[in-house]
Amino acid sequence: MSYLQNLTKFGFNFGLGRIQELLRRLGDPQDRLKVVHVGGTNGKGSTLAMVASVLSAAGYATGAFTSPHLHSYTERYQINGVQISPERVAALITGLKPHLEAMVAQGFEHPTEFEVSTAMAFQYFYEEGVDFLVLEVGLGGAIDSTNVVKNPLVTVITNVAMDHMDYLGHTIKEIATVKAGIIKPGAPLVTACTGEALAVMERFCREKGAPMVLVEGNSGGGTPGPVSGSGDGLPGDGNAGHAGPTDSQVREKGHSAARVPLKPEVNGAFPLYRTVFWEAGPGSFDLGGQYLTVHGLHRIYRDLFIPLLGRHQLANAAGAVAVVELLAEQGYPVSEAALYRGLAAVRWPARLEIVSRDPLVLLDGAHNYDGAGSLARALDDYFSGKGVVLVIGMLGDKERGRVIHELAPRSRAVVVTKPNSPRAGDWQRLAVEARKYTPEVYTIESIPGAVRHALSLARPGELVCITGSLYMVAEARELFLNRDGTGN
Repeated sequence: MSYLQNLTKFGFNFGLGRIQELLRRLGDPQDRLKVVHVGGTNGKGSTLAMVASVLSAAGYATGAFTSPHLHSYTERYQINGVQISPERVAALITGLKPHLEAMVAQGFEHPTEFEVSTAMAFQYFYEEGVDFLVLEVGLGGAIDSTNVVKNPLVTVITNVAMDHMDYLGHTIKEIATVKAGIIKPGAPLVTACTGEALAVMERFCREKGAPMVLVEGNSGGGTPGPVSGSGDGLPGDGNAGHAGPTDSQVREKGHSAARVPLKPEVNGAFPLYRTVFWEAGPGSFDLGGQYLTVHGLHRIYRDLFIPLLGRHQLANAAGAVAVVELLAEQGYPVSEAALYRGLAAVRWPARLEIVSRDPLVLLDGAHNYDGAGSLARALDDYFSGKGVVLVIGMLGDKERGRVIHELAPRSRAVVVTKPNSPRAGDWQRLAVEARKYTPEVYTIESIPGAVRHALSLARPGELVCITGSLYMVAEARELFLNRDGTGN
């Protein structure tokens, strides 16, 4: 692991040339994998986790490559939820080192840490013979190291918001253009983008002949009725069901799927523009999870359960359903039972995660303005009327003022702490911003100290909410995991 840590000295160095050369020397293992490529500003990790969980429940050997990790580097490489062993990581590094040294000797730039990690992922999952690799974009899309995949089965761009502006651009259109770089000719795209970002996705899909599935929804809730359709399976499992909502049903729900397609179809196989629609189920704001109904590409799925909190996870779940249906259309069947089981079994820690019930403690890696908005809605939905003690630490290159504007007005007290990162910058500046909204603000540099102080401030029945940089949230999470091994 120390070898990989030492590679961070190469920092961010965008471009695909180095990783393409490294993978060429390895025999291009990425070209031998069936890939679902997942990008977007927020929700890509959650969507990846749901897709991987469903495919695993369906009996497929499913690899998942994610970044960054919370507690251990091995979290980044999983097959059916089982992390790679440290010994296997060491063996992969040993195999890569001669190639890296040869590249430098021959005048190539040394690949960055993330490029080496990505190459290791392709090699590992190829060696293990996985049926699928669900692959998370690291940063952006067009020149991200994962974008060496030429023919993904499905591409996902969850959404586009303002984040990493120094690298991706300073407008939604610019950022969306970078993220749309993972769209490939003929490979269907699943997206919940709106507005300018959606217009960019539409343009890329037109230009590349990529079918698009738009995810839309209504979080107002509803009462599920009888299941429509007579089948109980997804296309390709021999028992396909309902064809989805009719145009009249769509219009009744205020749903915009009934558009003129961008093109009638591509390659005689996929309509270019289809829509998946979700709606929140009854009793959605329960701390154990939430139900939803998804009007999919081939049937209506009622009473799907996900053990994840937040309205935004409903859109992510609907996107995962769309991915699974698109895979089934390509000959990779998934039973409806596996879909339900997989979604119900998904785990994605540090995202609106309850780590303690007494006192009540919520963790969420809301590291940008859009994520803070989702957290603010969750505080209103799940904890309305409760006093909130907020613990927050953010990196200096984030929109800290806008984030605190979302969260501090909902908080009785705020504890500002320092993320363990050289990018923490003037971390105490966050306290100045917080005092605009609440008088009770503390600055404690140590993350454990900040958490302990917040717990001491919390009154009976109040919520301690820990958020900000994922690095900071991960360190705080360890404090609760170490209590009894479970966090409870």
